[in-house]
Amino acid sequence: MQRSGKRIVLMMVLLLTLGASIESTAALKSSAQPEVSLLNGQLDMPGLNRQRQLRIYLPPGYATSGKRYPVLYMHDAQNLFDVSTAYSAEWNVDETLNALAKSDQLEVIVVGIDHGQDKRMTELNAWDNTRFGKQEGKLYIEFIVNVVKPVIDQIYRTKSDRMNTAIMGSSMGGLITHYAINHYPDVFGKAGIFSPSYWIAPEVFELMKSTPAAKDARLYLMSGGREGGSISQAQDTGRAYATILATGHDAGNIKMKIVPDGEHNEVLWSAEFGPAMLWLFEKRQ
Repeated sequence: MQRSGKRIVLMMVLLLTLGASIESTAALKSSAQPEVSLLNGQLDMPGLNRQRQLRIYLPPGYATSGKRYPVLYMHDAQNLFDVSTAYSAEWNVDETLNALAKSDQLEVIVVGIDHGQDKRMTELNAWDNTRFGKQEGKLYIEFIVNVVKPVIDQIYRTKSDRMNTAIMGSSMGGLITHYAINHYPDVFGKAGIFSPSYWIAPEVFELMKSTPAAKDARLYLMSGGREGGSISQAQDTGRAYATILATGHDAGNIKMKIVPDGEHNEVLWSAEFGPAMLWLFEKRQ
């Protein structure tokens, strides 16, 4: 009876362990849609002595359409399409764009660049920071402009001109996106700047004045009302909006949205991704 009892307990432990393992596996199951794939091989990042994976979203009809498509470059690719690779949650970029394509509102290629894990805070910052270290953001954006974009334009049927080339990111990705749209006006014509971490590099406000974005560039600034800090990101976003307008930027080419209950997370960014994309790629006379 004693041995039988031990066996029963052991079997229960094994079953519970197996159940936990199955549950864990199920929780990590990929949520990426069939339109998402990894680019074969990782790309070298000149000057940074590392490589980076790209995650590609192609519109549902890409294989048979023969058409060319605008391209959106996004940071933090692990968080864009797949809950199994995301830090906490995903942006649902693929699901959102599939729905927009189905309703004939928008078709676009998305190129997601994986973040650099422990290098994220320096790669997504174009200014040195005493707490996080020397900036690597300038080389990171050069990598997108000089390596990633030429590869994408060669492999895929893209519309490669600046007004069909957008860049987007959140938090640190929002900060480096603002740097990119100002410094590379001949490459990027549209920018989605979500919850930008301007606090880490206040020099960005001087950049907005000294090296303003092209007047016809489409700029979509978005923050949540519950994003904290000594100065909230919503306040900083408002300051950026006012600064950009003061440079003479066409008011019709910049939009600011503050979501009162929005917090600094993928729930906010996922919900606002679709509206931002429709505004950025809106057909205008």
